[in-house]
Amino acid sequence: MSDDERDERDEPEPEHDDEPEAETAPEGHRGGLSFFAGFALGALLGVGAALLFAPARGAVTRKRLRRRLRALRADAADRLGDARDTAEREFRRQRRRLRRHLPQR
Repeated sequence: MSDDERDERDEPEPEHDDEPEAETAPEGHRGGLSFFAGFALGALLGVGAALLFAPARGAVTRKRLRRRLRALRADAADRLGDARDTAEREFRRQRRRLRRHLPQR
């Protein structure tokens, strides 16, 4: 097939978007939500394993689990607070950056 014949075909040309691509998070940065989901899943699996392999009586095991879950809950709350603080700082930074690039009124 010649070049002229190829040009005559009714194939749409690929569209080129003139808008810049959205910025993505730096490599290795997955966000707080996926971390928290993984953390919660790990905690649940750990609790299940502890129940299956517990060497102590039921009352003792439950007491240990309550203590452990309180510690996990406190740790998760701390990490969630840290993630929230990081997100708020990043939001403020991006807002300042956007304002520098917008025309002034």
